Amino acid sequence: MQATDDQINDLFIIGGGINGCGIARDAAGRGLSVTLAEMNDLASATSSASTKLFHGGLRYLEYFEIRLVREALIERETLLRAMPHISWPMRFVLPYHKDMRFDSETPTSKLLSTVMPWMRGRRPAWLIRLGLFMYDNLGGRKILPGTKSLDLRSAPEGGPLQDKFETAYEYSDCWIEDARLVVLNARDAESRGARIMVRTEVVSAERVDELWHVTIRDRATGESQLVRARMLINAGGPWVGDIIQTKIRVNSREGVRLVRGSHIVTKKLYDHDKCYFFQGEDGRIIFAIPYEQDFTLIGTTDQDHSDPSEPPVCTEAEQKYLCEFATKYFKKPVTQDDIVWTYSGVRPLYDDGASSATAATRDYTLKVDAQGGAPVLNVFGGKITTYRRLAESALEKVAEHFPNLPGSWTAGVSLPGGDFPVDGVQDLKQTLIQDYPFLTEKWAARLIRAYGTEARAVLGEAQDAADLGEDFGATLTARELEWLMDKEYALSAEDVVWRRNKLGLRLSADQIARIDQWMSERLKTDDAA
Repeated sequence: MQATDDQINDLFIIGGGINGCGIARDAAGRGLSVTLAEMNDLASATSSASTKLFHGGLRYLEYFEIRLVREALIERETLLRAMPHISWPMRFVLPYHKDMRFDSETPTSKLLSTVMPWMRGRRPAWLIRLGLFMYDNLGGRKILPGTKSLDLRSAPEGGPLQDKFETAYEYSDCWIEDARLVVLNARDAESRGARIMVRTEVVSAERVDELWHVTIRDRATGESQLVRARMLINAGGPWVGDIIQTKIRVNSREGVRLVRGSHIVTKKLYDHDKCYFFQGEDGRIIFAIPYEQDFTLIGTTDQDHSDPSEPPVCTEAEQKYLCEFATKYFKKPVTQDDIVWTYSGVRPLYDDGASSATAATRDYTLKVDAQGGAPVLNVFGGKITTYRRLAESALEKVAEHFPNLPGSWTAGVSLPGGDFPVDGVQDLKQTLIQDYPFLTEKWAARLIRAYGTEARAVLGEAQDAADLGEDFGATLTARELEWLMDKEYALSAEDVVWRRNKLGLRLSADQIARIDQWMSERLKTDDAA
């Protein structure tokens, strides 16, 4: 029997990725009643499969995407202040060699070939310096240091690279724990009144008497429920087109282009803490980034992906491509034997008719359809760095249908655990160790980077490690699992070890199976109570 929720929501949001959770947080903070449904776990698709960067997108300058780059550059520091536990500054090293050639069809390369035909296939040093000058100055940078040149013959950053690279440019961007960003936005939205529903599938939605009637189904119990809302937000990510066609069934000329981005994680390739920005002969770029202390993250690819229902995987060809790409820079060849993990995500880009996946715009497009009654806002594209601005833009569209809606408020407002200074991580860690002397340096650092000032709430009144309950390995305890289940919507081991953290890199299959068993038993106990 299908139950009907008596409440009429202002907004019903489909999709628990960064766009859906960011919009939910912003809307709830403005006093709107919000329900969000995610068919799997939060951040279970694209939003946990990024390159983990808050960045302006240096290469987008070659496509003249100046507004997008400027907005992203401004956002880096706005976001950094709001979440200094899960985001932090990083320095990027861009090696340069005068004989480098590129097969590039960007607007900049075409213009350069026309005006200076002898430069065809090159990114001259002056062009890179111009791009980095714009990158330093477009966003009103205040916290992050600017660009400088490196002599790779003497700088430690040159040690892992082939000897032919003698010069490099070093610039700033930021790291972000992408899946945690989604969860913290959802938690903040819930604290402001939103209802967050995971493992909840939207079966259908139809307009009835100026309202949306949305039928949802709990994927665990199979129970269905009817929820009513004044406006629908389709933030389905890779499924945005499918939702338009099969769930809400409205006519739309807007299209989505699915682009798969794959990454490899290897054994640690170098010792310093800076990232590399590598330019490929095919015109693409990849990053090599220190990852989880003992690994190196390399990515990403750009391949068209036709079907959102087909799980994205990093193919053998993509693994080989990334290894060969990196090997053209590193002294020691990177091989597939070095790979310890791979992941892949599908970016739902707005279909602007670009000839290649790489050239497709990373900007976002928001389209409202109010024909036939209650409005629906469809969200296309976007990148993780501009999620907060996308949410603000979405609320501008929403405000057209909700008079007297308060204005924007999220800039600079910290996410849960982020209420401390940008440079305060070390102090926070040392204070935590003083108060919980059984913690090791690495254990304390992991807790601060995950939970910030809430690390104390996770540990509670524990006097020693035994007080935290069962030890599942890699510093993961029963107390932390309880927090993740009670506060952060985790329901399975996969939710925990691949999204709430990346301890799956350090845990055995048996240890992960034990986590699943423990969580399943606790869920049964909670249901019985």
